[in-house]
Amino acid sequence: MSRELIRMALQEDIGEGDVTSAYFIPEDRMARAFLTVRREGVVSGVSIAEQVFAEVDPDLDVQIMVEDGSRVSEGAMLMKVEGKARSILTAERTALNFMQRLSGVATLTARYVDEVKRTRARILDTRKTTPGYRLLEKQAVLDGGGTNHRIGLYDRAMVKDNHLAAEGGLDSLQAAIRLLKSEKPNVQVELEADRLDQVAEFLKLEGVDYILLDNMSIKDMRKAVAMRDEGSKIFLEASGGVNFETVRDIAETGVDFISVGALTHSAPALDIGLDFVPVE
Repeated sequence: MSRELIRMALQEDIGEGDVTSAYFIPEDRMARAFLTVRREGVVSGVSIAEQVFAEVDPDLDVQIMVEDGSRVSEGAMLMKVEGKARSILTAERTALNFMQRLSGVATLTARYVDEVKRTRARILDTRKTTPGYRLLEKQAVLDGGGTNHRIGLYDRAMVKDNHLAAEGGLDSLQAAIRLLKSEKPNVQVELEADRLDQVAEFLKLEGVDYILLDNMSIKDMRKAVAMRDEGSKIFLEASGGVNFETVRDIAETGVDFISVGALTHSAPALDIGLDFVPVE
């Protein structure tokens, strides 16, 4: 999947050819360059950038200096690239686009993870991802210390308010859960609750793996956690209104997971640049 996306991104950028490099850079000019981070953060997408350079020119010598998931300070060198100057320049923007975007996701995730340290809560991503980038952005969340929610519609049933409104009551809901578990035993079931009476009802159902506490107050989240039996295997996930001002309070209610759509839909890019150095 990543190779297909890389090829599409390069075709989008290069089109019929890199006219700047072709007309202004001698074909035999050799060069050395470093990808350097210009602001502290968490790195992701290094391996993708390496694939970009290899796709443009397999003869480029690429040396990874910092692995994905590493916390880096301003000025850290992430990668060294040596070979034809034309090839490096042609690959530069696409490689940086991937790394800046994915490192931004990893960096934002790490900030949220830091906010909930010493609680039981884990930070989750969502499906609010850039089309085509989902697996890369989900990996960036892992690089930042977060946890992946479902990848798509196929690997977890998530029954939300609209599903419940159209579905027809608890008996029908229980029957649907049993049927799903019998036919797809590896698929987990999550039910969305925005009221405490729903939480109480859902805790009694068989086959429920997660209950999503949607836009609940801190007080109600604490009550929902208290309603769960000590030996219950049902996880509680908080969602809605999550930001740096609220996430710690949410975590301290005792929920197991906190989902944050901003990890992928609002992460600012990490500033990374490519700098040429003289070749001896």
